[in-house]
Amino acid sequence: MKRRTFLAGLGATVFSPAIVRAAGDTPLKFGVLTDMNGLFADNSGKGSVAAAQLAIEECGGSGLGKPIELISADHQNKPDLGGNIARQWYDQDGVDVILDVPVSSVCIAVQNFAKDRNKMFITSAGGSADLSGKLCSPNFIQWTYNTYALANVAGKALLKRGADTWFFVVADYTFGHALERDVTEVVTKGGGKSLGHAPHPINTADFSSVLLTAKSSGAKVIALANAGADTQNGIKQAEEFGLTSGGQRMIALLIDVNDIQSIGLKSAQGLLATIGFYWNMDDRTREFSKRYAAKMGKPPSMMQAGVYSSALNYIKSVQAANTKDPAAVVKDLQGRTFNDAFARNGKLRADNLMVHDMYLAEVKKVSEVSDPSDVFRILATVEGKDAFPPLSSSACPMVTAQK
Repeated sequence: MKRRTFLAGLGATVFSPAIVRAAGDTPLKFGVLTDMNGLFADNSGKGSVAAAQLAIEECGGSGLGKPIELISADHQNKPDLGGNIARQWYDQDGVDVILDVPVSSVCIAVQNFAKDRNKMFITSAGGSADLSGKLCSPNFIQWTYNTYALANVAGKALLKRGADTWFFVVADYTFGHALERDVTEVVTKGGGKSLGHAPHPINTADFSSVLLTAKSSGAKVIALANAGADTQNGIKQAEEFGLTSGGQRMIALLIDVNDIQSIGLKSAQGLLATIGFYWNMDDRTREFSKRYAAKMGKPPSMMQAGVYSSALNYIKSVQAANTKDPAAVVKDLQGRTFNDAFARNGKLRADNLMVHDMYLAEVKKVSEVSDPSDVFRILATVEGKDAFPPLSSSACPMVTAQK
């Protein structure tokens, strides 16, 4: 198995070199498992490594009196490869916590090893609501968003605007199916109706057939239940096919600032989105984003900001608990309220879902943009208790066992 460690532009993997590790010391060790070159690289990838580094630097480069080490690898969006890397990291390389991990099916593979090895796993990029639902586990935390929140915020907003018939373009894997399921539930409860779906393989270059099917459905909303480059390609090609010129509205259920820049503002303007972070929202987001941009040359995505926040708060809880033991660290995390550059009013629930404020955003018109990175307008803030699923409805065994 080939493991790739990202170093270029980020310095050495052992941070704060002035701290000299004594013989026998065991450092706190982070592994960022991500997509370095594939369809999720824009919103995770090297930027997630940079975000974790910023969190480590903010904590002085050490935890429990020892230097913190950071390594990274590319799972290439393959569950078997991601699982094998996680096993090696936990069993041989002494990794204490794995971060990021786009692709829900890869998350499931890593989650199993984290539970078996009694090690921590905090995802910022894995979105299926099932991860903190029926698949939940004591050592796993879903930090940044889930498919329910994406569905709930944007779905309700469009229903209020009269968009009551939907057609879904669905990535044919765990995340896409979970997103379609959760949005369909929101739509039907709100009096709307799904007119069908067209699945596509992950990492699709040609969306012509699924988009023509979507157009012929006559649905008022064409919803892209995919992510990364699939979302980018779908929107670009939808404009070529004139999908929205006939009155249909398109929504990308997971889209971020880096996606908008790849698509081009002309194609993306007017799109609604559910986001958990935006770099130009206030002074705290701008201060963090300035430090991030100094490393990466552009603002962070929601997922990259989530990596920063999860790493930062994990270090704080390790310090407070004075141990790396997952049970003690999770207990400390569950007793905190998170307010940082990413999270507002965040709380870690009994199902290990971190709920926090989410935002309904709209992509600005070309005429409204002076800074090419400032592409979103925040339309509404939705409190975590209203954005995420209620704990009372959780399918997580850790919750249902307490009922």
